[in-house]
Amino acid sequence: MLLSGAEIIWECLLREGVDVVFGYPGGAILPTYDALSKYPQMHHVLVRHEQGACHMADGYARATGKVGVAIATSGPGATNLVTGIATSMMDSTPIVCITGQVPSPVIGTDAFQETDVTGITLPITKHNYLVGSIEELPYIIREAFYIARTGRPGPVLVDIPKDIQNKKIEFVYPEGEIRVPGYRPPSKATDKQVRDALELIQQAERPVILAGHGIIMSGASQELQELSERAQIPIALTLLGKGAVPENHPLVIGMMGMHGEAASNHAIQEADLLIALGMRFDDRVTGNLKTYSPHSRKIHVDIDPSEINKNVKVDVGIAGDLKTVIRQFLPGVKSGSHAAWLNRIRDWDEDSNERDIVNTYDGDKLFGALAINDLWKYTGGEAITVTDVGQHQMLEAQYYPHQRPATMITSGGLGTMGFGLPAAIGAKFGKPDEEVWAIVGDGGFQMTLCELATAMQEGIKVNIAIINNGFLGMVRQWQELFHESRYNATPMFSPDFCKLADAYGIPNMRVTSRDQIEEAVQFARSHETTVLIEFVVEKEEMVYPMVPAGADLHAMIRRPKPNER
Repeated sequence: MLLSGAEIIWECLLREGVDVVFGYPGGAILPTYDALSKYPQMHHVLVRHEQGACHMADGYARATGKVGVAIATSGPGATNLVTGIATSMMDSTPIVCITGQVPSPVIGTDAFQETDVTGITLPITKHNYLVGSIEELPYIIREAFYIARTGRPGPVLVDIPKDIQNKKIEFVYPEGEIRVPGYRPPSKATDKQVRDALELIQQAERPVILAGHGIIMSGASQELQELSERAQIPIALTLLGKGAVPENHPLVIGMMGMHGEAASNHAIQEADLLIALGMRFDDRVTGNLKTYSPHSRKIHVDIDPSEINKNVKVDVGIAGDLKTVIRQFLPGVKSGSHAAWLNRIRDWDEDSNERDIVNTYDGDKLFGALAINDLWKYTGGEAITVTDVGQHQMLEAQYYPHQRPATMITSGGLGTMGFGLPAAIGAKFGKPDEEVWAIVGDGGFQMTLCELATAMQEGIKVNIAIINNGFLGMVRQWQELFHESRYNATPMFSPDFCKLADAYGIPNMRVTSRDQIEEAVQFARSHETTVLIEFVVEKEEMVYPMVPAGADLHAMIRRPKPNER
């Protein structure tokens, strides 16, 4: 086939199994968009901002496990992708971003809409390319997808000059094994590593498994549950690990870290063995590293060798695929009990539950915690939830338990406000038969609310829950706790969100009391299009427990009694 570079792009995407892409056209990528009409089997989603394209590709990838694709033009189109690329990089999401570039002869001349996007994104991509010839284009695209999805997944950017999109060659799709010099993702543990790890597991009296995003990405949920049940080892979850095993499982002790549960954080601090699986010991999880789990031996398994001993020194470090490594462990794991240890953890758990507002609060205020807990209740806990970043994000983590992997999608590492709505749209494209809720704050929602138009143009159904407290809530919480309640730049004016929804033709409802929540969920479900529900909640609600930044993990500010709120 004699094909142009633009046509080769679409041919390669189809061969990679891509059926939906998220993008925005412009001059330097226009030949590729012109060729799109020859590929009716490819669905293109026109976003309203390139950042939205990247977040949609990210949400699609997290919901499906496939590689998401975002397309943009050169210059401002490419730079608008940067926040989304960094979000993907921090959370190890496999996406491929394709950008147009000015023609090869004028690169370096400050041509109109020229930007060195490969230089800009070098620190925030797993790899990136500036295509130098049409002959290498099909190989680069195939390699980009391979790098994005293998090993520790991540974003890959392919920058393609306009003249290369226009040139033609005889196209032959590259077959055979992909070999990238110096790139050999590890797969399994050595026999010695397995023996050393099993010895520590057998000796431990107070073990805790720390389950992270890697469990979900490697598809190791069943193996993790079998390991935990056989040895009777409790599981603490990271934010991105939520749903790795059912959160109602008796051995799951809750989320760890800054806004984690008391039972989980105390268990980590008093453990004599931590088994860290697919998590990276970031600062929000550990608190003060000098006092982090001081009496424990540590096993760390991660696909990325650079994470081993990076933040926390470990006794057994294994670079490998989690599913493979846990399967290596299982034949040697003996049945265990740890009854006294589990009872001690349950005591901490009961202390935490006694303060749980959703069960004991009898006032007339509407808190974000109540709204999210009742969303969980009336959706049966079965929805895919996609959050923005802030107080509502942490409340979702605390009050919406997940029973399935990849049903809680959020920006963890970068903490990207504006992530929620576009990522939810992407997740819905990936899982069209699932109920998808975007849980957003009034601040983050206003960063990317232009994507409401995308949802309506595409006729896709996403339920949007705005937790509106009239503040940049998490920043306000820190101001109250650490800056003597000087609320500088955090009170927020917002439009009438229901009237805004009307302007887009979106059915909407405003909720001001808890007894309206069930009706709101039924209202959202009764429409086949995107629906917006505004929850007007208490302005100065706090998210507890909370470990202050840099404090010891066990030094939590605990939840107040419900009627003291």
